[in-house]
Amino acid sequence: MENILSVAVGAAIGLTGVVFGSWFTARRQDRMWLREQKLKAGIGFNTAVVQLLDYLKETQLSDDGPGANELANRMQEARSALKLLCASDTVELADALARRVWSTRPTEGRDDRRAEFRETLDLLSRFTHHLRQEIARS
Repeated sequence: MENILSVAVGAAIGLTGVVFGSWFTARRQDRMWLREQKLKAGIGFNTAVVQLLDYLKETQLSDDGPGANELANRMQEARSALKLLCASDTVELADALARRVWSTRPTEGRDDRRAEFRETLDLLSRFTHHLRQEIARS
């Protein structure tokens, strides 16, 4: 009888270990997947913002052709992914950056517009830094 009891206790402990091990592995894989998705969305958003800003340095969005529309669509798509994946403070920075990009006008050699453009680039840098920290924490 003692042998059966010790085998049952050993089996229960082993089964508990397997269940917890599986749970921890699944949780780790979920975190890694989320981190990868945040990284992909952040890269897509940053790339679209930079390309759109480069375009808007010379031309207004109202003068856009298919290139600007595609860049704007990619930025919006990546921003939607960030909204689904990231914390609210990261989403707020992405929204602020998107609003800032929409209001960007060609610099045309004007100092005030160049200053606005530099402020937009500073906001992009802050967003990138904040997203990097969020990804590192996840």
